[in-house]
Amino acid sequence: MKSYLAAAVQMTSVPDLEKNLAQAEDLIDLAVKRGAELVTLPENFSFLGAEAEKCARAQEICDASEQFLKKMAQRYQITLLGGGYPVPGAGGKFYNTALLVDADGSELTRYEKVHLFDVNVPDGNTYRESNTVISGQSLPAVYPSKQLGNLGLSVCYDVRFPELYRHLSQMGAEVMMIPAAFTAFTGKDHWQVLLQARAIENTSYIIAPAQTGFHNSRRQSHGHAMIIDPWGIVLDDVGPNVGLAIAEINPARLAQVRQQMPSLQHRAFI
Repeated sequence: MKSYLAAAVQMTSVPDLEKNLAQAEDLIDLAVKRGAELVTLPENFSFLGAEAEKCARAQEICDASEQFLKKMAQRYQITLLGGGYPVPGAGGKFYNTALLVDADGSELTRYEKVHLFDVNVPDGNTYRESNTVISGQSLPAVYPSKQLGNLGLSVCYDVRFPELYRHLSQMGAEVMMIPAAFTAFTGKDHWQVLLQARAIENTSYIIAPAQTGFHNSRRQSHGHAMIIDPWGIVLDDVGPNVGLAIAEINPARLAQVRQQMPSLQHRAFI
């Protein structure tokens, strides 16, 4: 593992596939111009609209998303995470899938979101992700990159389930990615503190690309894509606007924190 720059992209995706991919390309281009070698896109980067429409167009969105990720990774010679897009499954439903792609366009690893957001949010919005999404049945793998470190995947609502991140740390994760479309109502109170908790308890870097703003007349995302170091320090925070957080992932800092706070070595229940 070497020192390198990582970027957490923040978007306002809408029910327009081409528009979203154009926005993502602009932000990837910006990240690369600023020196990023690992670029991460948020959940629903390619399409954020009615779940019924996403379900009906799942194959189209899936094909376009995967082709886009491989093309962008090759063009810019980066490792690229597509934080969440639909992959058709059984029964007319789909998997909410995160895909990590290498600079040659090859697939490194993918993860199907396990924890589904079935919640009545106090702002009046109701979310029933399980109506259209199939829960993944496997814990996420850790991809061992010689250049970028051991990379762990998760998606959005997973952040509320620390056992998933403990699994990643047991598998050797040094950098954990949490692409999200966190609601504005829950995000204002929970987003940052949950990300910092996952960083601190696992002494790992957290890269959290995010959705922001209004996607339609009712649905609003919190934003604040950020990168957090293993001590829990926020290295960069986009705020509420479209853009990107960029920060150094430094193996010396990782080793320092894990030496100063060797909590992973003191686990009693494994």
